This record gives sequence, C-alpha cells and structure tokens, in this order.
Amino acid sequence: MSENLKFAVIGGGSWATAIAKMLCVNLSEIAWYMRNDAAIEHIEKYKHNPNYLSSVEFDTKKLKLTNNINEAVAYADYVIFAIPSAFLDAELKNLTVSLADKIIFSAIKGIVPETSLIVGEHFHIQYDIPYYNIGVITGPCHAEEVALERLSYLTIACGDPDKASIVAKSLSGNYIKAKISDDIIGTEYAAMLKNIYAIAAGIAHGLGYGDNFQSVMMSNGIREMKKFIRKVHKMKRNINDSAYLGDLLVTGYSVFSRNRMFGNMIGKGYTVKSAMMEMSMVAEGYYATKSAYKLNQGYGAKTPIIDAVYSILYEGKDAKSVFKKLTESLD
Repeated sequence: MSENLKFAVIGGGSWATAIAKMLCVNLSEIAWYMRNDAAIEHIEKYKHNPNYLSSVEFDTKKLKLTNNINEAVAYADYVIFAIPSAFLDAELKNLTVSLADKIIFSAIKGIVPETSLIVGEHFHIQYDIPYYNIGVITGPCHAEEVALERLSYLTIACGDPDKASIVAKSLSGNYIKAKISDDIIGTEYAAMLKNIYAIAAGIAHGLGYGDNFQSVMMSNGIREMKKFIRKVHKMKRNINDSAYLGDLLVTGYSVFSRNRMFGNMIGKGYTVKSAMMEMSMVAEGYYATKSAYKLNQGYGAKTPIIDAVYSILYEGKDAKSVFKKLTESLD
C-alpha cells in the first residue's frame, strides 16, 4: 500500500507546497524538489516555504529536500509534477534518471508549449510512458484553501484504478476528500480549459460586467468545454461532475484564482506584458488559450469564448469591443 511506496513532489510553488502538505499527513517521508536554494534553506530552518503558502508548517524530518531533480526522481516510485507547464520541458531536459519505471502524476493545469500537448500526453508521447502509469490530480481545489485546512475535494484520474486509489489515499485527510476517475484525458483537458474561462470571467469583471452576465458566460463555458473535450477524447462522462463543472466554477469565481486575476487586469486595460509583470504567479490560462485555439482549428468545435480570449490576448483586439460581440453569441 501507499505506506511502503515513495513519493516525490516536483516544484516549489503554491500547488506543490499544498501537495507536500497533504502527503506529509499520511506518509513518513517524501522527496521534494525545488530549484530555489534559498527556499530550501528557509524550509529547513524555519519549517515553511517563504514564497508560497507560508502559513503551512512542515515537520522537516518528513522532507527530503533537494535542488537536484534527478535525486528526487530516483528516490520515488510515484513522481508528482506540480510546476507551471511553461517550464516543464526545460526541467525535464535536466533529467538523466529514467522515468520508465516511475508512476507519473500531473498536478499541472496547462499545455506544454513546446509540444502543444497536455502533460499526460507529453509524457506518453515524448517519454514513452504507458497511460496506465500516468495520472492526473485535479480539483476543484485551490492551494490556498488547503493551507487554511478548509474542506476541499480532489479528483484523481488514472487508467489504472489501483494507482489512482493509492494516490487518493495518500492525499486524503480530515479536510481533503479524494475520488478517482478513469477519464485521464478529459479531466486534464478540463483543468486546462477552465483556466481560459476564468480569464474570460476576469476580463468581464474588469470591463464592469456583473454577476448576471458571468453566470450566463459560465453556463455557456461548460457547454463549450463539453464540445471541445468530446472532439479530443470521446467517452462517456458527466460534464457536471466536480472535476469539470466544479473546477470551472471555483476557478471562474474564486478570489484565489490567478487566471481570473490576470483577466481582470486585462479587462481594466493592462497590456498582457504589464499584467504578467505585476503577477507573482504564472497564469496558466494565458498559454492554454493559444494552444486550445490552435488545436481547435483542427477539431472545429464551436468555442466563441476561447476565440474571444485568444483575440484579446494574442491578436491585440480591444476587450470591450470583443466582449460586446461575445454577448450576442451567448444564451
């Protein structure tokens, strides 16, 4: 069982910190890789991450901290990646340890820009990892609420239900409930797409649209997501489940949502560059917008919200004009 298996967390951000916190509740030791030497030293001395979720206190006896990704991967049976998708390819290029015998779980909610693939597909195609050794950790769950120990829910998707159950058990606790799913492709695409809709929600808020409009846009958003995912990976799924609709809602409405925050700045008139400079965290939806738009050129799903966000972020079109036109296509 999970007590005898070794886990490694790859990443030093808020979601990586939250996952490390959850694992430490159930496991006697985990490896934790982060690039920032100063952060490692700080955690070892003061027992908390100085840059993310600093209220979380760790029992450092349970942490095998390292700035060497190969050391962390070599240690583990299960490797959980929780770094921004934009940086994944560069990090993986540092690997000399084989991933062939590892179970890979992604907590990354985005597209790998270099390959335009979701993370699970990237590992499968680029590293020849079989899908039964690949899994996804998705929400609806914000790292900040894990830090506050507020009741949160996770969906653990994997082609092998036993592996999904092991990860679910390792992350579950008094304030974390985890369920398993076999829709590894669909849940990962949903986790990517919801960030685009959260940017749209933020843009709407920044432009002065109210809750009434946002509710219409989110209801259109879940239908749009359903059409997109059905084109990518057709299987029986309930789009109203928490992994799809729930994750969309929390990302679109929550004050903790960095994608909504990013969109809000765009709606208020910030340029993409200035909004990115002001944010201390990566808005995954920015990169996901371009990838989803380009992918859909081949799929042909009707996606007016994705198209609108793409035209604002990548074509420099006026947000006010784009959203005025968007309101005519929603129902």
